[in-house]
Amino acid sequence: MLRRVPRPGHPNRARPAHGSPRGSRSADARRGIYRQAVSPFPPRTFGYAARVNRLPPDQGHDPGRSEDDPKSGLRDVTVVVRPYGNPLPLGFFSFGIGMVVLAGIALGIVGDGQVASAGVLLSVFVFPLELLAAILAYLARDTGAATALGLFATSWAGLGALHILDPAQQRSTAVGLYLAAFALMLLPLAAVGLLGKALLGAVLSVSSLRAALAAAYQLGAPQDFQLANGAVAFVLVALAFYAGTAFLLEDVRQSTILPILRRGDARQAVEGDLTEQHSRVPNEPGVRKQL
Repeated sequence: MLRRVPRPGHPNRARPAHGSPRGSRSADARRGIYRQAVSPFPPRTFGYAARVNRLPPDQGHDPGRSEDDPKSGLRDVTVVVRPYGNPLPLGFFSFGIGMVVLAGIALGIVGDGQVASAGVLLSVFVFPLELLAAILAYLARDTGAATALGLFATSWAGLGALHILDPAQQRSTAVGLYLAAFALMLLPLAAVGLLGKALLGAVLSVSSLRAALAAAYQLGAPQDFQLANGAVAFVLVALAFYAGTAFLLEDVRQSTILPILRRGDARQAVEGDLTEQHSRVPNEPGVRKQL
């Protein structure tokens, strides 16, 4: 049952959808099946409101019991889903800009006297944009993209601080271990990304490779590893430019213009029915009782 969620002070009150009087229950609800309805976003509202009813299968309907009676077995919950702008273009474009700076440092294009300035740019420009993209991705309920953006956001802040504090760029075992762990943690994110948004998975895979090369250099590998790190960083710049453009065009045109290689649920998210996409809302974090 769809209910409209008005703004505070709005004269219209929330009311049941036509044909679904308050207190009615479908046969599916009596059998313990979740049912939801979602309509196009109405004007002057906060979001989509879906009423979720559930009756455990082992409990029959007692006409003498009110729906509000906790012993009746009926659960009536309103879940509001708010629309947000797609944060992936912002995340990819800021990521690409940061990678240009890292590539310049790794290849010696950015001299020792300018490394501190590069660190300021990473900390002040790239970090907050990536953090904003991560927050919006969590609000949009894309856990994989939000986790990747969050990891990169704080990595930009950390690396930027290191460049400011140590412009001479001395090798560091601590930094090497950090980069090695960072590369390792990107692998499951890349694997999950390849199963859904393959373009995102490809970017994460190459990012893991770049972090591994940087880690090897910090831990004592030859200078060639640092040069390879810079070369892979430029590859990531190209991938970030393409990915940001592809997701931006998809959002603006409401259709896929450049291939993103969506699969499974990721493809269903842009091509499927909205009601089907929200079929798991009762079991999602923030709605279910525990994470």
